Amino acid sequence: MEKFIDLVKKRRSIRKFTGKLLTPGEVEILMKAALMAPSSKSSTPWQFVLVENKETLQKISQAKAHGGAMIADCALAIVIVADPQKSDVWIEDTSIVSAYIQLQAEDMGLGSCWVQMRNRTDANGNSAEQNIRDILNIPYQLEVLAVIAIGHKEQEKKPFDEENLQWEKIHIEQYSSIETK
Repeated sequence: MEKFIDLVKKRRSIRKFTGKLLTPGEVEILMKAALMAPSSKSSTPWQFVLVENKETLQKISQAKAHGGAMIADCALAIVIVADPQKSDVWIEDTSIVSAYIQLQAEDMGLGSCWVQMRNRTDANGNSAEQNIRDILNIPYQLEVLAVIAIGHKEQEKKPFDEENLQWEKIHIEQYSSIETK
């Protein structure tokens, strides 16, 4: 059995996918992991819009000015939305569920990339969140956090190198400033 730390080392943002589709079983496993993620007070404020249609993926890829192009070529986009009335920490809750999805994807040998939509704009300065709402008919009361692009990896990236760990960012008992030279 693979150790969790090995999974964390291997999980890298993948921006190039093959054209191979996901099976219904693969999608089910991803969503089971999402639905089991923890949330504050078990509020589970999240909802998910799963998109496989290539025309819709193309539209979503243009919802923000930079960093979303890979969505057009992914096999599955999972749009992460939440009801802020269910949780005052919906951003944290949806961030946790997004990480669970990405780690599950890596465990399955799939690639993924988080594409931030909240507080982002398209090339014309329009809200990326509103663009996603318009494309997917998402109710106004729901907030859009991100899109997780998932697919079979066309590229492989080297695992995280432990030699690059920033141990200076860890403080014991209290914060202490450590000057680096």
